[in-house]
Amino acid sequence: MNLPKVIAELVKNQNNFDSAAYARCFTETAVVFDEGKTHNGKAEIEQWIDKSNKEYKATMEPLDYDEKENMLSAEISGSFPGSPVILKFHFQLSNGLIQSLKITE
Repeated sequence: MNLPKVIAELVKNQNNFDSAAYARCFTETAVVFDEGKTHNGKAEIEQWIDKSNKEYKATMEPLDYDEKENMLSAEISGSFPGSPVILKFHFQLSNGLIQSLKITE
């Protein structure tokens, strides 16, 4: 699977539970939409993923990447009800970083 460099980094950082490195994949003004909540900016994104990592220990296994849609389908496994689950990660990239990420089922 040919993932853009920043998305491959995001997956690696998620699987290493490295919240700071995960947040560095985003622009300063990035926005993440997940579970009905919006997280604005790198600092808030790092807090969100750090809390999520501690609570769920979720890992990502990429299944498919749609280059036209900038959408990654991945199997997410962790300590949450219904694990594993397949989620879709909708990206908007800007200058090699993630400007927007929307996570859906």
